[in-house]
Amino acid sequence: MGVKGWKKVRIEDIAESVAMGPFGSNIKSDNFVSRGVPVIRGVNLSEGRFKEDGFVFVTDQKADELKKSNAFPNDIILTHRGTLGQVGIIPCTGKYERYVVSQSQMRLTCDKIVANPLFIYYYFKSEYGRNALLANTVTTGVPAIARPLSSLKVIELFLPGLNEQEQIARILSALDDKIELNNRINKTLEEIAQAIFKHWFVDFEFPDENGQPYKSSGGEMEDSELGPIPKGWTVDTLGELIDICSGKRPKSRQATKSSTHPYPLIGARTIMGYVDEYLYNKPIIVTGRVGTHGVVRRYSGETWPSDNTLVVESKYFHSIYQWMSGLDYSSLNRGSTQPLITQTDIKNQCIIRPTESFLVKYEHLATISIMQ
Repeated sequence: MGVKGWKKVRIEDIAESVAMGPFGSNIKSDNFVSRGVPVIRGVNLSEGRFKEDGFVFVTDQKADELKKSNAFPNDIILTHRGTLGQVGIIPCTGKYERYVVSQSQMRLTCDKIVANPLFIYYYFKSEYGRNALLANTVTTGVPAIARPLSSLKVIELFLPGLNEQEQIARILSALDDKIELNNRINKTLEEIAQAIFKHWFVDFEFPDENGQPYKSSGGEMEDSELGPIPKGWTVDTLGELIDICSGKRPKSRQATKSSTHPYPLIGARTIMGYVDEYLYNKPIIVTGRVGTHGVVRRYSGETWPSDNTLVVESKYFHSIYQWMSGLDYSSLNRGSTQPLITQTDIKNQCIIRPTESFLVKYEHLATISIMQ
């Protein structure tokens, strides 16, 4: 049921044009050059707004050959094969005059007389838009949208007048600006927490009783199997500080978040879908058990870590995260055909354990940073 005054339309009614990326045989890695016309891939759509880095490039001549797959500012880009649900809009202030859409994406150019491109972008970012886009998903093999252009064209939505579209899009864009700013702040706070950890627990320059850097101020050191360490500190294993287990395979999953599947399914590298129940609702650290290794992530809400992950809990949550982030995961791999790390591999890792007072103090500082 639509909103009063909003008109029911199909995408084909408000599109100036839609187009697929080129067939695989028309664009290969041999075509890539160091500079030229950027090729839009999933990596450019994976972090909220359109990400203008990580491009590969083709020459202007090759881009001309792929004219139907060219994209321009205000065009909407949607993934039809692979990581479904990705959507982005090329900003008006984009770095490049034109782009080429990759094999796994399709391009929607809106008729600006009837549709505001930013409003249509936010429609596809919504649960309703994602569900409509993925209604014809085929999950056998690589996930894909069946007959992607045809499926896109017949999607129906309720559209307000152009002025109202612009007002709604402006409000949503302002919210995205705030989210982006918060993300930048969080990144800076994380870098500060990481720097403090290294300064205290790696360089041993934690404040002494006079508030001076311990090691460079002549703090007493003791020998250990890992080299000189501050007096009173010990060499221990992660297993003494953590509880660790493997994630589990969910009963059901879907590619995008919805009211029936609101909980993120955590993979070895990133969120790999959404499920209808959760395993954890507390702070956990997740890293890869099978396949991808070396990506360490923290979660604190309702989550379901998949069966290809290891899940770690500890009262020293932030310290454990920093220690685990510094491990050499390639040296821990015991898989022959497929990379594998066990719970025991993680538990047996040696660390230099500070005194309880400094562990607690660091946890307090890191927690304050995360809460900002």
